[in-house]
Amino acid sequence: MAKLYQKLLKISGLYAQYIWYFPIIGEKGTGASGKPLHFKGKPFHRIVSGFVIQGGDIVRGDGKGSDSIYGGTFPDENFKIKHSHAGVVSMVNSGPDSNGSQFFITTVKASWLDGEHVVFGKVIQGMDTVYAIEGGAGTYSGKPRKKVTIADSGEIPKNKWDEER
Repeated sequence: MAKLYQKLLKISGLYAQYIWYFPIIGEKGTGASGKPLHFKGKPFHRIVSGFVIQGGDIVRGDGKGSDSIYGGTFPDENFKIKHSHAGVVSMVNSGPDSNGSQFFITTVKASWLDGEHVVFGKVIQGMDTVYAIEGGAGTYSGKPRKKVTIADSGEIPKNKWDEER
């Protein structure tokens, strides 16, 4: 039986109006792909030992798809926040201004990503879960040894955060 990673990851976004169970998008209807704009049931399709866990492909689930509330990709916002420690949550892209639904969480300081990937949050609780996913399913190639799926996702207004759990 596969190991179950059921701990909550609390992720704080840049603007601190919301704290997410899993990073943004939330329950915003459907995207241009016709798929629901949420991460529930989606896999971490890339888990690189000593680097990142990556997910958010809401279209295909294999890292080749992406969507957004904007109906496709959207521009880089800024590169002010750095990949200065483990637990940084950042956008996956294929070049400038190509952000979509995919994201990654660093498991190490990754300064070589600064200026290339937009940071939009950080893990504020649950890094032990991130490390457990990395250690239990990570490989050097990034192809997960085990399937790891996001059990639920959505946003919680900050004023309701203390009511949760």
